[in-house]
Amino acid sequence: MLLEKDITMNPEEIKIVVKETYGKIASQSRAQNASSCCGSGCGCSDEIVMAEEYGHLDGYVAEADLGLGCGIPTDGAGIKSGHTVLDLGSGAGNDVFVARRIVGEQGSVIGVDFTEAMIAKANTNKQKIGYTNIDFRMGDIEKLPVDSSSVDVVISNCVLNLVPDKAKAFGEISRVLKPGGHFSISDIVVSSPLPEKLKTVAELYAGCVSGAMVWDEYLGIIESSGFRNIRLVKENSIHIPEEILAEYLSAEERAEYENSNIRIQSITIAAEKAY
Repeated sequence: MLLEKDITMNPEEIKIVVKETYGKIASQSRAQNASSCCGSGCGCSDEIVMAEEYGHLDGYVAEADLGLGCGIPTDGAGIKSGHTVLDLGSGAGNDVFVARRIVGEQGSVIGVDFTEAMIAKANTNKQKIGYTNIDFRMGDIEKLPVDSSSVDVVISNCVLNLVPDKAKAFGEISRVLKPGGHFSISDIVVSSPLPEKLKTVAELYAGCVSGAMVWDEYLGIIESSGFRNIRLVKENSIHIPEEILAEYLSAEERAEYENSNIRIQSITIAAEKAY
């Protein structure tokens, strides 16, 4: 494991955990990643797998699909031919290549990731395909290497929950979007706060669960960042198996968690930037 299970991580420590974890899994296969917590390598039961199948989508590149997502943000994203699309946490390029198929030769797609190994893997995939209107960039979602008002659509797949400062992230999404532009984001949320021990577990944080925000707070950040027409496109419940809870929580804590009726959900949410 990357860090002790019971320590509290500050924002910079969280970023180190995420970068180290996803740097490691850049070299793993989709099958290896699908058998762990959203690719975190923590040995989770396959009951917690959240990735959806991409094989039926135009533009799908199997080598770019590491099984790390919790939705398909391009579905219903309103991407059109000629659009400029930005994928946050683009990994090996899975959603980027699907978006590229939609925007065509007249559009462009930017993928931002702050893991060097993922950028390298994505560029290898890009070179094999031969696309020239895709740009993979190293960068932090809290400070995007993208010009203001330059993007038509922002997508992201199970990544924003890993960002320590969600308000900064949505502020950056607003900044880079053109007036009237929009986002389609797949992410993890919870109905009420998780037990502190789960929130501070390095593997579960890197695996998408412990970084999840409370749904109402998540919506509040989106609204305060200046977005309108916010809509829930899709949602699914996520179950953490008993054997995983037992690894991190005492019997008393597990009973308290189970009795709390906390719901963990994968969602796809969309919204528009005001003109």
